Parts: sequence; structure tokens; C-alpha cells
Amino acid sequence: MNLRNYAYLGDAVWELHIRKRTVCATNNARKLHELTTSKVKGSFQAHLLSELEEKLTEEEKEIARRGRNLPIPVGRRSNQTEYRQATAFETLIGWWYKNDSERFEEVIKILDSLTD
Repeated sequence: MNLRNYAYLGDAVWELHIRKRTVCATNNARKLHELTTSKVKGSFQAHLLSELEEKLTEEEKEIARRGRNLPIPVGRRSNQTEYRQATAFETLIGWWYKNDSERFEEVIKILDSLTD
């Protein structure tokens, strides 16, 4: 599978994970949406990647680097650095989800401790 597809999968997996964590937080749809979007937006994903970087293996760092270097849609060019970091984060999430479920669960626990 190519890196763009890993990023696409990672985006969906991360959002589902966050939705599963926030769904019981409130019955107010607006607040629920705000809770979820605050954790799936690019700036937050970029922050999470920076927090994870020292825990990544060399192979994972290479996947992140390659994900960061994927072409950017024209509309996202105003904040390239953040968008690239978020794409690298999503690429890793998708890669772990598809290829290494044990590492995926390990990283999710780390990320959960950072998002509480």
C-alpha cells in the first residue's frame, strides 16, 4: 500500500479512536463535536507527532519522513509545516494499524496519556 493510502487510513482510524473516547463525555452534540475536532485537527496531530518522535524506531522515523514529504493539496499550502507533520502522523497511525497491531496499541496508550 502506498503512503498516501496509509495516511488516508490513519486519518480514519485516529478519528474513530477519538470519537470512541469522546462519545460518552457529553450529550450535547456541539460540545461533542468540539471535543472531537480539537483532537483530530492538524495542529494537534502535529503536536502529538513531536511528542512521539523520541519513541519512534528508525523505520518509523523513515515512514514519518516519507509521509511528511507527500505532495500537499493546493488549499493546504498556507500552513505547510503543520499539514506535513499531521500527514506524517496519520501515515504512521495507518501503517501501525495495518502492519503492527501490537505497536499500534502501544502507541495508542502513549497518545491517550497525552490527550487526557
